[in-house]
Amino acid sequence: MKNHVTFPSFVKIVDVGPRDGLQNQPEKVSLETKVQLVDMLTDSGLKAIEAGAFVSPKWVPQMADSAEVMARIKRKAGVSYPVLAPNLKGYEAALAAKCDEVAIFGAASETFSQKNINCSIAESLDRFAPVVERARDDDVKVRGYISCVLGCPYEGNVAPSTVAHVAKRLFEMGCYEVSLGDTIGIGTPTKAADMIDAVTEYVPAENLAAHFHDTYGQALANLLAVMEKGVAVIDTAVAGLGGCPYAKGASGNVATEDVLYMLKGMGIETGIDLDKILAASRFISDAIDKPAASKVALAMMGRTAAE
Repeated sequence: MKNHVTFPSFVKIVDVGPRDGLQNQPEKVSLETKVQLVDMLTDSGLKAIEAGAFVSPKWVPQMADSAEVMARIKRKAGVSYPVLAPNLKGYEAALAAKCDEVAIFGAASETFSQKNINCSIAESLDRFAPVVERARDDDVKVRGYISCVLGCPYEGNVAPSTVAHVAKRLFEMGCYEVSLGDTIGIGTPTKAADMIDAVTEYVPAENLAAHFHDTYGQALANLLAVMEKGVAVIDTAVAGLGGCPYAKGASGNVATEDVLYMLKGMGIETGIDLDKILAASRFISDAIDKPAASKVALAMMGRTAAE
């Protein structure tokens, strides 16, 4: 007798490549390249594309032109273009750029929080509160990120209860969705499932997203584990862009192409054209002179060359 596993019939993909994927690139990525990448992703059918970050250019110089990116992209009705806005100054800049969704980012590890945003977890949550309050008044949606939900480069294991506590605070604060990040890609399916079990004690699965990096090649397996728990929003990055400057050896987000290929094979709808994502993958890989980290992109490009 077969065991029947239930997965969502539709999965929403949030491509974070233009922000999370490019923010740590060592060489400057031109404004024109960023704009074209976002426009290509828009044309693919994606409904959410993280387009930039209103953070200190001193710390994240690659995102210094986010206002110009937002001014030049071809926005499409029904598509959201969230940006990071971790404090009121960033929020004001995002509002001036006519952003209708912002994101705040915390961590489930005290040490990582200090290294990444120079404050404790509790202090970060206090810092986010006025941003969420202002956004509520302005009818701007707020998404919350939590880093290191399956492990920390400094502290090692992270307790699911700690992740649940931070997620609860962000949700109660007013974040419509909480994205759970395996920042260093160290998680495995059982750990991912246990973490979701802990978090869903306080936050419904429909208000959660999975943001998994693929450092150890576990991201797709981990995604299956959390989808089985009801998570139906997945953060990806075209071409597998990204990494983490605070986590040695951490690779990028799971590639959009790889997730789409898996979901298509499972009969799960996304509304996204894989061929157009592959074109965007080729474009950005050529632009930054770096091969795609996507297995599907490499396989499909190899097949095309052979033909």
